[in-house]
Amino acid sequence: MTVALRGVGVSPGTGAGMVVTMPAPVAEPPAAGLSPAADVEAACAAVEAATAGVQADLTAAAAAATGTSAEVLTVAAAMAADPALGADAVRRVRAERRTPERAVWEAAAVVIDQLAALGGYMAERTRDVADIRDRVVARLTGVRPPGVPDPGRPFVLVAHDLAPADTATLDPARVVAIVTVGGGPTSHTAILARSLGIPAVVAAPGAAGLADDETVVVDGSSGTVLREPSADDLAAAERARARRDRTFSGPGRTADGHRVQLLANVADPSGARAAADAGAEGVGLFRTEFCFLGRTEEPSVAEQVQAYRTVLAAFAGRKVVVRTLDAGADKPLPFVTAEGEPNPALGVRGLRTAARHPEVLDRQLDAIAQAAAAEDAEVWVMAPMVATPDEAAAFVALCDRHGLPQAGVMVEVPAAALCSGAVLAHARFASLGTNDLTQYAMAADRELADLAALSTPWQPAVLQLVAATCRGGADRDRPVGVCGEAAADPALAPVLVGLGVSSLSMTPRALADVAAVLERVTLEECRAAAALAVGAATADAGRAAVREALPVLAELGL
Repeated sequence: MTVALRGVGVSPGTGAGMVVTMPAPVAEPPAAGLSPAADVEAACAAVEAATAGVQADLTAAAAAATGTSAEVLTVAAAMAADPALGADAVRRVRAERRTPERAVWEAAAVVIDQLAALGGYMAERTRDVADIRDRVVARLTGVRPPGVPDPGRPFVLVAHDLAPADTATLDPARVVAIVTVGGGPTSHTAILARSLGIPAVVAAPGAAGLADDETVVVDGSSGTVLREPSADDLAAAERARARRDRTFSGPGRTADGHRVQLLANVADPSGARAAADAGAEGVGLFRTEFCFLGRTEEPSVAEQVQAYRTVLAAFAGRKVVVRTLDAGADKPLPFVTAEGEPNPALGVRGLRTAARHPEVLDRQLDAIAQAAAAEDAEVWVMAPMVATPDEAAAFVALCDRHGLPQAGVMVEVPAAALCSGAVLAHARFASLGTNDLTQYAMAADRELADLAALSTPWQPAVLQLVAATCRGGADRDRPVGVCGEAAADPALAPVLVGLGVSSLSMTPRALADVAAVLERVTLEECRAAAALAVGAATADAGRAAVREALPVLAELGL
């Protein structure tokens, strides 16, 4: 008898296969000390070597990865190099004669407690620290390190949650679907699953009962996991998978010819090449953090120019929207962000860092301008975390001084959405960052499984903020796009278009699916779907109403 488990669908599509569960975490070492005859300096050297080895492994993995995966692994490597962990562990070996593995465990516990006490984004990093700890302890004790299993065949990966470093190394040729007990719609697991095109369901408590080698069918659109599927269920899953082997060659438009630019989110030069190969009409979000992450000093203007030119060169003659440095919160950088903020998610991040360090933004805009002059792309620039019209005006004026006339803002703060008319009196365009907009509107940490139902852009309140931003854009004749994860949802894309969004920027793998849906619906059908979603009492009710009104989603296997 088929049994359905329910969670939150975060990456559309269907995957069927045998379950492989993540191995148990590395065990806590016993609270033992070194023997009287032990060589303390050799024990300290073992800690340093193990920490350096983990950092080298993660750095190498980052160099081999692309896009969001490379960014996640770079951050993990930087965390492995953090002296707060390694130096404290060495101190404990010398001063307290702890064994190397116990010293690392206790040092990590201090960092984890500190991050947890900060709350918000910093509390989310506790999972990263625990992963680094486990990798170092595994090296010291000779046990198998954390990581995704390789059974030698395609499989459905089941875990309580996945560390960012694990998620970033997933191979879509082997992992046909992901199911986690924890996580949320905008967790690292969700974002990377979408970028890799792997169907995924998160926040599914019943997944804790799934066992190795049982067969399941995972529907990343509906958020269901079928146990003991019938032959018909398996056949349907295979048909759905086959229907998703589609490509996009542009341009994006609805069935009645309404233009919708379909753009890609890009995090590094290799990601730009992948986006161009996927048919993206341009770049709606070029994350420039890859130049800055993992460094203790700001990159030079020359370094930045070279890096930006590589991305711009892949999109000659096409639009590339460059976001200025989005430091702070989950991306602390020592040369622009302060330590010890009580709530970094609501602290000095994004454009706000320019108040303390205006020279960093000034040099970055200089680099962007030089790169734009050297290449043929149509360069637009936008600032993250803009909340007021005054901030928008100051940023636009600064861009004008650098010869960058197409200056806009990210709308991630509800205040900017509600006052979008005043903001867009200065900014030349707006781009909705739905991940943070959802988090701030719903007061819901996007990494917490308990809040997964709140952390979705399908929330009517979030869609009302999107609608308000689009009204402000229409009043000022300014384009409004979406570059958050919402743009990659094929069911939500028609809703966003119906609300007035003129461009959608997403992971390159989502382009073909979103384009396939839009080309089968008219603008009027998009507006009707938007009315259903905004007028719904709940996110689930809105999603269900839209799927019922747009049967093309099921026909396309989405």
